[in-house]
This record gives sequence, C-alpha cells and structure tokens, in this order.
Amino acid sequence: MRLGWVDFHGDSASSLFVGAGKAIREEFTIIRLIDLVLCSVALICLSPLFLLAAAGIRLSSPGPILYRAKRVGIGGRIFIMYKFRTMHVNQGPAGSCITAQNDARVFAFGSWLRRLKIDELPQLVNILRREMSIVGPRPEDPKIVDLHYTPDHLETLRVLPGLSSPGSIYYYTHGEKTLNGDDPEGRYVERLLPIKLALDIVYVREASLLYNLSVILRTIGVILTMSFGKRDFPEPAEMSKARRLGLIPESLQ
Repeated sequence: MRLGWVDFHGDSASSLFVGAGKAIREEFTIIRLIDLVLCSVALICLSPLFLLAAAGIRLSSPGPILYRAKRVGIGGRIFIMYKFRTMHVNQGPAGSCITAQNDARVFAFGSWLRRLKIDELPQLVNILRREMSIVGPRPEDPKIVDLHYTPDHLETLRVLPGLSSPGSIYYYTHGEKTLNGDDPEGRYVERLLPIKLALDIVYVREASLLYNLSVILRTIGVILTMSFGKRDFPEPAEMSKARRLGLIPESLQ
C-alpha cells in the first residue's frame, strides 16, 4: 500500500511538533486538554441520547449497535473509528465505502441518525483514546487513501483526524446531495474528495485554538439549520484560499 509514503516518527501526535516553536506546542497542548474535557463532559451529558440511539438501532435492524470502521489516522496509522450503525448488516456483495443519497442499505432510523450526525458521536471515545480530535481532517478509508491521495493530500495526515473540519462541513452542505446514481464512490473520489482535502489542507496550515472554535460553531450552526430544512449554503471561506494556493484542480473550479 502507498501508505508507506508517509514518514512520521514517534508514538503520539505531539511528536509531530518536536521542531515547532514553544508557542505552537503550548497551543497544541491546550487544544488537547480542551478535547479531553469537552469529550468527557459530552459523554456524560449525552448518555441519554446514546441510549436512545442504541435502542432505536436494536429495534430497527438486527446486528451490532456500533459500526467499527478502519480509518487512516495521524502519520498514516490505521485505527478503528466508532459510529452508531446506520446500515443493515446483510448487504449481499461488498458495497461501496461511500454512502449514496437515499442509499438502500440505510434503515429509516439510521437515516435520522445520519441527518443529525448523531451516528458520529461514538467517536468521542476515539478522541479520549488520542486517535482523533474534535476538529481535524475527517479520516478516510485506507483504500481511498491508498488509491486517491496525492502527495499534497498527505499533509492532512500530519494532525489528528477530527469529528469536524472545513472539508467535512462542505461535504455535509454541498456534497452529500450530489452522491446519487450507480457509482457514488466514483463521484466522491473524482469530484468531492479533492475539494474536501483542499479545504482541510488550508485548515492544517492555519490551525489554532480560535480556528478550532470557529469550526465547532460552524458545525453546530450547520447541523441545526439543516435540521430545520435549510439546504442552500455559501461556499466556505477556505474555498478562496484553496483556489489561490492551487490546491483545487482546475477541472473542479
């Protein structure tokens, strides 16, 4: 696999900051502490929602409550990312790793979980395990990283993957509704993945505590407004920066 391209050293995310300035290392430490505190509080406060989700899944579709997905994390390391299961277990032949709009594999309660992003909440455990952060590039399936990442895209593997990022917000507001037809995976890797990664590269290069806070607030705002029916959103601010940096292929501009 081409994941061997990635050459990082050390066993923790902090090892990537060895050569960074003191201020950057201190800010990274603060971000990590905030991650741990917020996740611990969220797991306690959201426990009734977790129980509701678990009961709904159990009543809706036979099978496990959690879906365990292999994903590529910091430094190209493979880890198991947790989600509430939203698809039927018995899907016949191996399906696409990308979920299409109105995908027949998704059961009704699972569709509700996906729409409100409740299915992603078990990743709070991944954050406590230091495999993810609240804000960071969304982790991808190893097959997609292996076959479709360019050297520029590997820059997103220099930080912990996250629950949300500029790229994932764009995917939620602009991308999911375009994944229809017979080949959602093909459309994803050709049309959406390069833009998602370009936006996340902008984030990686400018990451800070205030930037993280803005991404969290944007994510909450988008989920709330979409839950009330909003469907049209402006391009994210990172889009113009990504274009200026030449991160988005001309065919997608």
